[in-house]
Amino acid sequence: MPELPEVETVVRGLREPLIGRTVRGMWHTWDRTLHSPDAQEFAARIEGQTFRAINRRAKYILAELDHDILVVHLKMTGRLYVLPNEEIHNDDRWLRFGLQLDNDQQLRFSDARKFGRVYLTNDLNTITGKLGPEPLIDAFTADVLRERLQKRHKIIKALLLDQTFVAGVGNIYADEALFRSKIHPLRPSDELTDAEVARLYDAIRATLNDGINYQGASISTYRKPDGTRGESQNHFYVYGRDGEPCYTCGHTIEKIWVAQRGTHFCPICQPI
Repeated sequence: MPELPEVETVVRGLREPLIGRTVRGMWHTWDRTLHSPDAQEFAARIEGQTFRAINRRAKYILAELDHDILVVHLKMTGRLYVLPNEEIHNDDRWLRFGLQLDNDQQLRFSDARKFGRVYLTNDLNTITGKLGPEPLIDAFTADVLRERLQKRHKIIKALLLDQTFVAGVGNIYADEALFRSKIHPLRPSDELTDAEVARLYDAIRATLNDGINYQGASISTYRKPDGTRGESQNHFYVYGRDGEPCYTCGHTIEKIWVAQRGTHFCPICQPI
């Protein structure tokens, strides 16, 4: 599933072709892609509205319109891209939703697994209200992280995946941050020392910023809006490298399952 760096990359790639464009029509081919409102109201409300800004909250893409916010969650295989009306793209075979724009182009949402969701709302809190803090904003400090960790008794890897704890971190970047901070993924969250919390804070932010700079990880289906691949997967320390030597100590990277997610770590660099 695309995580914060991938979603941020999509957001940045959609600003140029969408901001200032006006919606002339909407269509969909899969009912469950439209979370809310129903298709008839969705189409009636969005037509005539202009894209004013495109931002992100956690893993949600937020396209601000004149009166509403178009919210998209890519889930596992969702892809957003803008193309001329007549151009056919390979991903169109999984097309679930689209918007006709005023410049003879279309915003298309392709989703092979059909888990992605699209919302039209004027109350964002109903969708994102329970999310935890954004890890890259100034208000998210090491002290904030320490306080939140001390209130929870949970395996640290599982806690980092909890979007109500911290928003946007998923399986890939949790593994990478834990390696950088030298913390074993099975450590209880409320037993981390102040030094470990400080290292984890720095590692979360560094890992996510690196992911953004490399424009996301194209491990399977993720592509940027222009169709090209991100480069993050070429710079991982542990994720997807089980059976390979650790770059730091040379020991074999291991894989276990935590919270039903494959978890990669070095048992020497990250002792239990």
